[in-house]
Amino acid sequence: MRKVASFCDYFVIASGTSLRQVNAIAQGIEEELSKYGIKPLSHLSQRDDSGWVAVDCVSVIAHIFYEPMRDLYSLESLWSDAKKVKVAKSSR
Repeated sequence: MRKVASFCDYFVIASGTSLRQVNAIAQGIEEELSKYGIKPLSHLSQRDDSGWVAVDCVSVIAHIFYEPMRDLYSLESLWSDAKKVKVAKSSR
């Protein structure tokens, strides 16, 4: 991202099949980061029903979408000049 946007190095874009799952993914990211002493700049609402949650960790911003919202906002298209890095799905 740094070559096309000065505010971060990476976007992580993920989606969930329900609003509950979107919030659980965001909470899981925060919990995992806390194990390494990383505290996001953003604050998660316990019951976000917007369909889009962003976890801002300065150089990395994780965007977690409810699937229909991901298609609507299409960040991949909006930031298409940025280099894409595929990450293998977790076996968890």
